[in-house]
Formats: sequence, C-alpha cells, structure tokens
Amino acid sequence: MALSKTDWSGLYAPTLDDFEALASAALAGLPEPFASLAADVTCSVAEYAEDEILQGFGMESPFELMGLFSGVGLTEDGATPQTGQMPNTVYLYRRAILDYWAENEDNTLGEIVTHVLIHELGHHFGFSDEDMEALEAEADKAGVPAFSED
Repeated sequence: MALSKTDWSGLYAPTLDDFEALASAALAGLPEPFASLAADVTCSVAEYAEDEILQGFGMESPFELMGLFSGVGLTEDGATPQTGQMPNTVYLYRRAILDYWAENEDNTLGEIVTHVLIHELGHHFGFSDEDMEALEAEADKAGVPAFSED
C-alpha cells in the first residue's frame, strides 16, 4: 500500500464536536417528509455506549455499537410526546464509528456517520433492522449506491 503524500504528523482524530457537525450536516440534508418527521429527534454524541446499554444488547465490546435510537417511535405513538417523556434521541458513538472507519476504506467518515444516523432514525420511523436491511437490498437491486458494510 502506497503512503499518502498528506502530512499526518499534525492531524488528529475527529472530536465529539466534529461528529456533531457531521451529524448536523446529515440531518440538514434529509429530504422531506423525513426532515419534518425527524425534526423533534435530538442527536447526541458520546465516546462509547454505556455498559448497561451494551449488556442489554448482549454485547461485550463498546466497539460493537455505533449508534442507538432511544425513545418512542412514530409507530408507537411517538408523534405525540407524553408528559414526562424524554425526547427521542439518536446517539452516535464516536470511538466505534472511528474503529469501523479505520477498517473500511470504501466509505468516508461523513458517509458512515450519515448511514448510522439514518439507520437510527429508521427506528424512529418504525423500521426494524430487518426492514432496513430489506430496503438496502432493494436499493442494491435497483442499482442505487449504498453504504458498504462488510
């Protein structure tokens, strides 16, 4: 593998603020009607998922979870917030995303952050992981460029 001509000595890993900027750009780029439907969803960035969350999914490593939707989806009456209900939130986990990015040369960091954000918003819209995988497979069949997950 040839070395890049970029001088890496002064570069640093993207910060939590950098991730928030990438997520904000992805949210701003959502087409309608998704943008309106996701308008009340907040986005939060953290280094890793908390241990309790990982345990709830049966995961042993914090690098296994790149994002999480927390809240009540639109299909579960999430369109009308209830008193005392926490806001619907998408969490992006910086270190897990950076680890994935380092191992996958097919996608830019911005593409990965956008994919994780949209995947988690899919849960807000009521899609299961299986639903989203089927939609991505259909897009592949139709020749629509898709995110590459090895």
